[in-house]
Amino acid sequence: MIAADEALVRLRDGNRRFVANAPDRQDLAGPSRRRQLVDGQNPFAIILGCSDSRVPAELVFDQGLGDLFVIRVAGNIVAPSQVGSVEFAADRFGTRLVVVLGHSMCGAVTAALEQLQQPTRARSPNLRSIVDRIRPSIETVLDAGPHTDEDALLRRAVRANIRASADHLRHGSAILEQLIQADGLVVVGAEYSLESGIVEFFED
Repeated sequence: MIAADEALVRLRDGNRRFVANAPDRQDLAGPSRRRQLVDGQNPFAIILGCSDSRVPAELVFDQGLGDLFVIRVAGNIVAPSQVGSVEFAADRFGTRLVVVLGHSMCGAVTAALEQLQQPTRARSPNLRSIVDRIRPSIETVLDAGPHTDEDALLRRAVRANIRASADHLRHGSAILEQLIQADGLVVVGAEYSLESGIVEFFED
């Protein structure tokens, strides 16, 4: 089992390689690696990320097959299926680091902001369910006062949504709470910059 702090170092190092365009030259996804994983997996980190096509976790962290257990959903929201997926990996594989990975200029967060500022009738109840998951975290951002800088508002909303998802994982599952308290599971938030490629981990 890899401890959470060591797993975090691996992710930071991998992201530095990604940003520097200097990927690890090991066989990360070739035939030999596939053969090694036929009988099982041992991912060192769980990533709950956004479905955005510009933020593939394995590339962003320069990792290969079997290294990351990745759950992707628009807006990196936390719903029962996502919680269950994190519980499964943490319990079954002993993975001790969970990263909620949001990103700059998130379209789902933008849609939630637009819906709160100028409510319209949603065309799809399924899309509305995503917006409704994001809504509580950004209502507090909007309630903080008037916002004349829309870009700054979106940045704050993105971070608020990431933190809300991380907090939901920490406190919304008896299994995860037990693993946090007794077995060293750590849940952290992080934001990927579409502009720079850098992942910034939140200290809290």
